[in-house]
Amino acid sequence: MFKITNQPIAPEDVIHAVKAENAGAIVPFLGIVRDNTGGRKVSYLEYEAYPQMAEMKMGEIAREIFEKWGLDRVAMIHRIGRLKIGEISVAVAIAAPHRKDGFEACKYAMDRLKQIVPIWKREVWEDGGETWVKPDPVYFNQKTAT
Repeated sequence: MFKITNQPIAPEDVIHAVKAENAGAIVPFLGIVRDNTGGRKVSYLEYEAYPQMAEMKMGEIAREIFEKWGLDRVAMIHRIGRLKIGEISVAVAIAAPHRKDGFEACKYAMDRLKQIVPIWKREVWEDGGETWVKPDPVYFNQKTAT
């Protein structure tokens, strides 16, 4: 499951998507909108994405995980639109025979998601300012220019 949605994310959706009888571990990760960044108060976040490419890049990450760990049960959902403090912005789950590979692969999935998936985040501050955060432009431009 690789999905961009404007609907609230239910953590059980990613867990259910990866559950398998040969999995001794399911490692979930939830990204939550927090009320501050670097000590600055956040009012809300707004996410934008190129959904078709984002879902394709999530699939690319799953293939990388299969190549590195041999794991083929990966699910990722990222929310777009305006999110309030406390809402889930992203959910990832990895199923693995053992927890060690599951934890490593889940961390890898989130790191790669932030690097290569075309999702942009706008942090809106309580003082009225805002900051846009984008995928790693060097990697993203190199990999998608061809």
